[in-house]
Amino acid sequence: MSFIEKIKSFFQFEKRGTNFKKETLGGLVTFLAMSYILAVNPTMIGNAGVPLGGAFIATAVGAAIATIIMAFTANYPVALAPGMGVNAFFTYTIVLTIGYSWQEALAASFIGGLIFVAISFTSLRKKLIDAIPDGLKSAIGAGIGFFIAFVGLQNAGIIVPSGSTGVELGNLSQPTVLVALFGVLVIFALYNVKNKKISRFAFIYAILITAVLYVILALLKVPGIPEIKILSYSELGTFSDTFGGFITGFKTMFEDTPGVITAGAKLATLPIIVFALLFVDIFDTAGTLVAVTKAAGIKDENGGIPKLEKALFADAVGTLISSTMGTPEITSFVESATGVESGAKTGFSNLVVGGLFLLSVLLFPIMSIFNVLSVTSMALILVGAIMAQQIGEINWSDKIIAISSFMTIIGMVVTYSVSDGIAFGFITYTVSMLASGKARKIHPLIYIFSAGFILYFAFYSVGFKLF
Repeated sequence: MSFIEKIKSFFQFEKRGTNFKKETLGGLVTFLAMSYILAVNPTMIGNAGVPLGGAFIATAVGAAIATIIMAFTANYPVALAPGMGVNAFFTYTIVLTIGYSWQEALAASFIGGLIFVAISFTSLRKKLIDAIPDGLKSAIGAGIGFFIAFVGLQNAGIIVPSGSTGVELGNLSQPTVLVALFGVLVIFALYNVKNKKISRFAFIYAILITAVLYVILALLKVPGIPEIKILSYSELGTFSDTFGGFITGFKTMFEDTPGVITAGAKLATLPIIVFALLFVDIFDTAGTLVAVTKAAGIKDENGGIPKLEKALFADAVGTLISSTMGTPEITSFVESATGVESGAKTGFSNLVVGGLFLLSVLLFPIMSIFNVLSVTSMALILVGAIMAQQIGEINWSDKIIAISSFMTIIGMVVTYSVSDGIAFGFITYTVSMLASGKARKIHPLIYIFSAGFILYFAFYSVGFKLF
């Protein structure tokens, strides 16, 4: 058997109906859809004091390693990178509100990662996913679709924050918004053309066309179009500070930070922080794996998700990798669905994604164009629309499933959190089943985690305000 045939066999190309072309394209599209994290994550955690260049390498290399691990352990087309939401919690709650240093916050994340890995050696997480009713699984997939489409609209500036209504229509006359709108129209048009050769490549064509337009406008110095900054390699030298920064965090965890927080306050809040990090990672991962594998048609003879334990383990290891390198938790990315829609069905696409993340370090000075949200936001909007089609698989005639599914979907959007939406769905499902006299039909794990979600909300609302 030749080397090429061995690759095809290992990644099960024939069984999943795919080929190198589809997997390479899918990997490229997934990377482009995720590439914003290379700019957003370093910038966000930079507000907590993490050096920008070191944060960039930690983001790129950490994402590459974790994504490749997922490829070889689970053979899923699911890429990983530092999670949005977790990085905001890391920066604005753990560091800027509670008072931890960024190194101490990484130490807390590392502890959560160790627990995460330990849990992965048990059947707990797989049993939890298997315990979720089919209707709620479809709701999770549809909800993630609505959520990432909402993120895409915000990234594009089409939707902006509002003091009176929460969100409102943005200024559609702004050049960056017009570029994003152009991209949205282009990707919608390409996706729906009759020529399958064009529609199949809709994501990559639209991103490249929009990127070229943005570069031209930037070179022409059109007012309102920020210049494309050329970055310096010298900034990457700060990786020596971020790598292993969590060790410094452990050393100072039991010391007072004068004028900021006492050692006692750190120890009192540490369990809450670790719990929150672990909780969010578990359920963001669960939701993403359910949705993306469902979209890719990956299932065993019983309709379940094959090699799920290995996928969960890969995600858990990613958390340890990220904390070691200097960035908050790495987790499975819902943007992987863009690659699935473009043809990816195996872990080979992850090798492409991982390679591009590594390449992005070498291309650091010119990577900024794909970090422009106006250029990539349209991919999130379209894949959101595609994933939302799973809403049709929900049995809306079943009152309990209908209500809990609705709360799952709306919860993800209005709380800006996949895990919070799942929490809304779990709690609603449990209460509704109890009220209808169907207590015995509720899986024990649903009871346990519904209670856990309630405690999570209690800590979120009250616990962090005590310090």
